[in-house]
This record gives sequence, C-alpha cells and structure tokens, in this order.
Amino acid sequence: MRNKTSKKRNTGIALIGDVPWGTHFCQFYKTKKDLLDILVPYFKAGLENNEFCMWVTSEPLSVEDAKKAMKKAVPRFEDYVRSGQIEIIPYNQWYTLGGNFEEKRVLKGWVDRLRSALNKGFDGLRLTGNTFWIEKKDWKAFTDYEAAVNSVIGRYRMLAICTYSLRKCGVAEIVDVVKNHEFALAMKDGEWQVISNPGFS
Repeated sequence: MRNKTSKKRNTGIALIGDVPWGTHFCQFYKTKKDLLDILVPYFKAGLENNEFCMWVTSEPLSVEDAKKAMKKAVPRFEDYVRSGQIEIIPYNQWYTLGGNFEEKRVLKGWVDRLRSALNKGFDGLRLTGNTFWIEKKDWKAFTDYEAAVNSVIGRYRMLAICTYSLRKCGVAEIVDVVKNHEFALAMKDGEWQVISNPGFS
C-alpha cells in the first residue's frame, strides 16, 4: 500500500516535481550525461531535504564520476559524505555481493539502510541503482525483484529510481521495465519525457 498520506518529497527533477514516499520509477538512458542530468539534481534535492542517499553505480558511470559530478553541483558535498548522509558504491558491493544476485538479500538491504537512516534522524531513504551489469541469464530474476520492490518501497519512506541502458534493452525488456515502475523517463527529440504506467498498482 503506497504511503500517500505522507508529505510529498521534491525529486529535484523539474519534469516530475514532488512525489509521495514510496514512489518507484525508472530512467532509460544512452549516455553518462543522461544519467548525470537526472541523478545529480535528484540526489542534490535529497541531501538538502535531510534524506539518506544511496547511489549504486555501474557502467558507464563509476563511483568517481558520480562523486565528481556531485562535488561540482552540491556546495559542501564533502561534508555530506563525512556525515554519512550519502553512500556511493559500485554494483558488485550491493547487487552481486558474494558473486550472485540474491533478491531477498538486496530487498532486506534497502529496508535495513532505511531503518539505520531513520535511527540517525534522516527523513527517509532516496536511492538509485544502475542495471547495466545485468546479463541475459539474470533478467528474469531481476524483473521478479523489481516487481517485489514495488510492494516493499510502497510501504516505506523511500524513493527509488532504477536506470536502464537502452543499449541493453530490446522491446521486450522495455515492456518488462515499464510495467514494474510507476512511470519512466526517456529522452525524445533531445528532451526528457515522462511515460506513465496507467496499469501500475
């Protein structure tokens, strides 16, 4: 059940504006710049609004790329890092810890991070995960995980944006992704567009 009664949060993304806790959406990207265009303002808004932020990176964006872009956009970014308000880690330290993707471990990890954040006085958890690392053999398990994410995130003080490379998504994969998210961001004619999912629950 989505927590629609709570105060809305500023996504930092002008096209989207404010959303309630529990919102789970996605971005289709082609380039590193596409990722930074959306994720930097998204996390800047989270830091400014007392949220714990977690950024799980994968190609084409490294941890160092992400930190460099945030440093440029966010005054006192190093203070946020030192205080533990933002964590930027590579996918193999989160999704494939131990060498394999395990849905239950990853879902529990998000909830544990949220509880820790709330205990430290943060308002909630703002996260992103880049899916470039997924191989064909992992696709079914990951789409099942994304469906499960909806039931988890919708009950908690979390915001999540999952990012998908168009280089790795055919039509079937795009359909799978869109059905598991409230809405999607995609570039069309040089501008970001929102694709809503009317069947999302």
